[in-house]
Formats: sequence, C-alpha cells, structure tokens
Amino acid sequence: MTDQKPFPFLTDEPGPLGGQETDQSIPLPNPDEEAKISASEVPEQLPILALRNTVLFPGVVLPITLGRDSSLQLIKDASDADRLIGVVAQRSAQQESPTPEDLYDIGTVAEILKLIKMPDGSRSIIIQGKRRIRITEYVETEPYFRARVEPVVEPEPDENLEMEAHTRSIKELAVQIVREAPHLPSEAAEAIENIESADFLIHFIASNLQEEVKGKQEILATIPLMERAELVLQKLQEELQVMELSEQIRSRVRSDVDEQQREYLLRQQLKAIQEELGETDERAEIEDLRHKAAEKDLPPHAREQVDKELTRLARTNPASPDYAVTRNYVDWILDLPWDRYSQDRLDVTRAETVLNEDHYGLDDVKERILEHLAVLKLKGDMKAPILCLHGPPGVGKTSLGQSIARAMEREFVRMSLGGVRDEAEIRGHRRTYVGALPGRILQGLKKAGTNNPVFMLDEVDKLDSGMRGDPASALLEVLDPEQNDSFNDHYLELDYDLSKVFFIATANYAERIPPPLRDRMEMIEITGYTQEEKLQIARGYLLPRQLERNGLADQNITLSDDALRLLIDGYTRESGVRQLERTIGAVLRGVAKEFATDTLSDTTVDAQDIEDYLGVRKFESDVAERTEVPGVATGLAWTPAGGEILFIEASLSRGSGRMTVTGQLGDVMKESAQAAVSYVKAQADELGIPQDAFRYWDLHLHVPAGATPKDGPSAGVAMLSALVSAYTQRRVRHTLAMTGEITLRGLVLPVGGIKEKVLAARRAGIETVLLPQKNAKDVNEIQEGALEGIKITYVERMDDVIDLVLEEEVLHPPAEYFAIPDEEKRHTGNRNGTVGIDSPQN
Repeated sequence: MTDQKPFPFLTDEPGPLGGQETDQSIPLPNPDEEAKISASEVPEQLPILALRNTVLFPGVVLPITLGRDSSLQLIKDASDADRLIGVVAQRSAQQESPTPEDLYDIGTVAEILKLIKMPDGSRSIIIQGKRRIRITEYVETEPYFRARVEPVVEPEPDENLEMEAHTRSIKELAVQIVREAPHLPSEAAEAIENIESADFLIHFIASNLQEEVKGKQEILATIPLMERAELVLQKLQEELQVMELSEQIRSRVRSDVDEQQREYLLRQQLKAIQEELGETDERAEIEDLRHKAAEKDLPPHAREQVDKELTRLARTNPASPDYAVTRNYVDWILDLPWDRYSQDRLDVTRAETVLNEDHYGLDDVKERILEHLAVLKLKGDMKAPILCLHGPPGVGKTSLGQSIARAMEREFVRMSLGGVRDEAEIRGHRRTYVGALPGRILQGLKKAGTNNPVFMLDEVDKLDSGMRGDPASALLEVLDPEQNDSFNDHYLELDYDLSKVFFIATANYAERIPPPLRDRMEMIEITGYTQEEKLQIARGYLLPRQLERNGLADQNITLSDDALRLLIDGYTRESGVRQLERTIGAVLRGVAKEFATDTLSDTTVDAQDIEDYLGVRKFESDVAERTEVPGVATGLAWTPAGGEILFIEASLSRGSGRMTVTGQLGDVMKESAQAAVSYVKAQADELGIPQDAFRYWDLHLHVPAGATPKDGPSAGVAMLSALVSAYTQRRVRHTLAMTGEITLRGLVLPVGGIKEKVLAARRAGIETVLLPQKNAKDVNEIQEGALEGIKITYVERMDDVIDLVLEEEVLHPPAEYFAIPDEEKRHTGNRNGTVGIDSPQN
C-alpha cells in the first residue's frame, strides 16, 4: 500500500518527490502510441500494488511514495524482473492492512519507470499505466499480493462525429477549468490542447479530476469508450458549476464586509500576530522613542521638533503612510551625533611622525597640514580655510586624509563626488517625496557617529550640474567656515552645526573646480614624484604591502633597486605610484607561482629577471626618437600622468604658402603656431630667410602621437624653434628641450608644470632645459638631487631662444634652398605670402 497525491502538473500542492530532480514532463501519446500501449502483453500473474487515495489510468504517469515494507519488497523484486506490476485501488483509504476483499477487481498494468531514494531514507517510484486488467484470483498474500489477471478487452471505438464532439467538449471544459482556477498553472491548458488520443485524453482528465476514488474507479471500470467520455464530461460540468458557485459566494461575502470591518479584522489579526511574536504595540514603540529622545543630548530646537513629531505620531494611524514617514524622520534626528565629539589628540610632533610613516616626500604638503593642526591646537576652533589637495592621480591625496584622521584620532569619512549632478545628493530631499533621505553630508556624519570627523570630499572637480540643480552651489554653505555652523538639510529642516568637521577636498584639476567653491578653499598642490622619491616609496611602502598581499611576507623575497628603477622607467609612466604598485604586485605574483611550485632559485629579483615576469619593456627612452633633421624641436609637456617629451616637427614643400597643423591640437596650441609663424615672418630678414619661402612653400606643422588631444600655450617656444630650424636649415641641438609661451612682442612667458617637465627631460636623457625666466622660482622648489646631471637655462626673449637652440652649421643656405625660377613664380598663386591655417579633421 502507498500514499499518493494528484499528479503535480494540475495542482499547486508539492508532489511526493519532495523536490528531487526528476523528469515531470507529461508524455502525450499520439493515437499510434496509444494503440501500442493498449496492445501490450499482459502476464498471467502479476504482483499487486494497492493505492490508497487515487486510481491509475492507462497512459498516465504517476509518482508514488512507498509506505510499507511489503511494497518496498514488491518494487525491488519487480525492478529486478520485467518491471511490470498490477496497480489497484483500495475501497477505503483508512484501511491500513487491506485484504483482497478490500481491493477493487479492475486495475491497471503499470511499468516502473524510475526508482528514487529520497533524502530522508524513504523511496519513491514513477510508474506509467499500460492496460486495464481484471483480477481473477489472488494466489499469494505474503510477502505481498500476487494474483492471476486477464486484460480487459475493449471494443474498437467508432470513428463518428459523436465521439469527436465528446472529445472536443471535454477539452473545452478542461481548459476553461484550468484558466478559471487560480491554483492551476496556465501550462496545463496548453498540454490538454496538444493531446491527440481520445482514449488518453479521457484517462488523463479522469486522473486529475477533484473526485473521490470511488468516482474515478467507476470511470476506469466502464468498458465502452463513449460511456467513459460521457462520465468524464458529466464530472467536468459538475466541477465547473462548483467553481462558479464558489466564486459567487465569495463575491457576496466580500461585498457584505465594508472597509471599516475589514480594517478592524486585519488590525485584530495583526495584534494577535505581534503578541505571538512578542512584539510591542505602537504605543510602547512611541514610548521607547520618547525614552531614547530623553537620553539623547539634543539642542533645544531639535528637541522641540522631536517632541512635536512624537505627539503627531501618537495620533497617527499606524496603517497610514504618514506614520512610516514621521517615524523615519524621528529616527534620523535621534541617530545623528548632535553633540557627540571624539577627543582630539592635537600633538603636532606625533602628527608629523604619523604623516612621515604613511607618506614619503610631500614636505610642503605635510608642513601646511601641521600648521593647520597647530592653529587648531592654539585657537581651539576650526574657523580656518578648507584644505583642497589637488594634483595628478596616485600621489596620495586620499590617503593623506586618512593619515590626518589617524594623527588626530578622529573618525574618517570619505564621500566621492565623481559624477554627482543632483543638489539633493548634498542637501537631501524634502519629506514630501517618497523615499526621501537626508543628504550625503548628514549620512556621513551618522556613519561616523561623531560630529567632528575628518570628512574627505573626494574628486570635487568631477562635480557636474544637471537639471536637478548644481551640487557645487550646495557645497558652498558646507565649506564656508562662516556659514556651516547652521547648515540646513532639506530633509531635516533643522540647523546643523558642521563647524567642527575637518573638511578636506581633493581634485585632479584645480581649474575645473567652480570659482566660488575654489575661493572657499586653500589650494595645496601635490606634484608628481621624482624617480628617487618613487624608488623610496616602492622600497618603504609599496613592496612590503604587496609582499603581504601576495603571501610572501615571510619568505625573504626582495626586489633590487635596479629592478625597481626598471619598473619605474620601463613599465610605468605616471606622476603617482598607483600603477607602480600594481606592477610590483604583478612581479610578486609570478614569484609566488614559482615559490609555490618549488621552481624559485633565488630570493632576489634583479633587473634582468623583470622581463620574465612582465614581458618586454613598455616604455623606451625618448632619446632614441630624436633626429638631427632641420625642423624638429624637442618640447616639454605636462599631462595628468606626469611630464612628457613632446616633439614638434616642421616640414616645407613646394606650394602656395599654406600652413597645415596636425596632431589633434586645441585652439590655444593652433594660435601658438600662428604666433610663431608671424614672428618668423617679421624677423625673416634678420634670420636670413627669403620672402619666397613664405610665398611659394607650404608649411606642415605636426605634433606626433596624433591620437592624443593636445592644447595649451607652453609649446610656443618649441614651435618657434622648429619653424626657424626649418626655414634657416639649421638643426636644433638634440641635447636640449624647452617650454614656454611666446608673444608677438618677442617675449617668453612662464608656464606651469615645471617640476614634471624637468623630471621628464632628465628621464629622457636631456642635458639642457630651456625655461622662461619667471619660472626660476618653480625650479627652486625641486629637490637638488632630482636636478643632478641636467642644466637649467632661463630665457626672456625669443631672440635668446634662437641663439641657444640652433646649431651654427647651415645645411643648405636659405637663399639657394628656397630659390624659385621666375617662370615658375608666374604660375604660383598666393603671392602675398599670407599663411592660413588648414587643420584637417582628425
């Protein structure tokens, strides 16, 4: 005997397989397959399996859970034989130990498709009905039933219109029931529509009827197919009528219960559930909030607002949406650290030690931070400008803020402003909006838990204004020491004191910070590191950290100074050290692999070993790119990743005096090129350049690395040198690089990024650097060791530049080089010598 539930395809109840991975797809036999099943051989004797609460029909697949030892033995023996069993239903489901008299005479031959062992130790089977049988005599009762059987012979059904009409009606009623019953899956309707065999359709529907065993057994025992079809059709109609009547009753009951009664019933249920769970009711909840507010040290205006909101909360229905909004507002007021401050440790000496432990170099920046802390110690308040650390990526701006927090023993909060374009991100949303929250300033203070953390506003130059307001304008009040003691958040609508917060901003480009915001901050520039500084940082900070991260801290692995220098010059090209740390990590991962596979032969990684871990060198010295052809000058450029060597190339060809500039240059750089050409034309006689060179020769000015946009006036001196070199046929000294802005009056104006440019020149093997005279103060800020092996020459006028950069030797006299026959001049246009800029699309 077994327990069995209805086939899971047409019910929302879990099947008896308990979540096992089984194939529960329903086979849909066509008429030929149905005929094959009906004609299958039936043995003279079969073991008999009794079903307690269902009936198996031919063609139907049924999962069954085995419940008795006799049934387990029966299935085991049948599985080892031909896997055929007889399946009959009990007359009474309550009979635990049925006798042959308790079983029906008509059953079904079934084939065992699968035997499954369940996690709890029980066993289940999947069987498929084949043919109906009649039991003639039981020959054994122990250890399980065995009986003589004979097949039930069914007359061939007539292919007539009446049978077709019955089949179609059965399908329509079954599909209608599936679609109207909320617990039945919609896929069942599609499965029913796809059944072709009339016999299987009747058996499949009968198997899944919400009918007692007696009614299903009646259908199974009915011989003619037409009569079985009429029985199934009758029971489907009864089922449909019951469903319609149930829906009518539910509709009447729903209409009789008004909204007040429904709310009362739900509230009583909620109260009972809360009591079962041990939860307090809303009154106790409000009392807890009052107790929490009484213990909180709130300013008077905030306490008054909390008392007002708690009174309103007590009068509000807990089911009302306003209850949740008010409750959330009170929670935010009580969670903010209004008068909670951490104890500062304003020890300037210790702070200097902490800064030196965490960062190498940056002496000017550290000095300014220590001055700020000293003023704070003496004065006792934060009425001082907000610090803004700006410089290229990877130089330690964010980590400096963390070091300041550690030195002062304050909490550290970082808020990234990159891509923020909504004012509400800073000031919050008003409570009228669904899901409103305070701004990220107050969220950060709640996270810190104190009202005087070190608050870092990271990437302040990445702020963007959109249709929802300008976040930079919202920051004006936050960063103004004269106003931020009464900061007003749109959500809170209460004045909040931010004057004790130590705000630090960071940026990559100071010029991209909105001027009003920049005016409220003290700008501290952090320039790139020299090669020697990078070496010390790698040795003292990056290498130990990467050894720890790669599991080599205890293995006595080290990188030589030559290897680190190679990583700095040959595999990274940046102002900071972020890429350098990743590159060191890549080398150590290769070392870790060798160490784990016992193939490591030396614990010191030298320069010649680097290529084995990282491949070929990525960056070569720019010295190799220089040429001694006239018209090529070496300039210096600043990039966010540090200084770079910039080559300016000028080429002349026969034409009509046109000028073309390429290399994806910006407007300012194009104007520098035009100014350089104008100056050369004005000084043509002094330089020995014939006027025909401007009338009958085209000029092409190109800056390599054309895929990289370039702009700025600092290449003016290099452009002038390249032009004079091309027109005078005198080469530019290949050991010299230059930078500076030029004017039509012949002056050389100062430019920025001097430290990065000078370091780039030294890295490229340049011997002399030409700088504007007014940039001498910038050179004085560079460490003396970084200038070793390089000569700095200052210039004030372009005449000085020409004398310094050009070699004395003239490869081709200009008068001869640019000579044009008179006959050819008559056929060449643009005789006025006007040089226009033609910049092709890049």
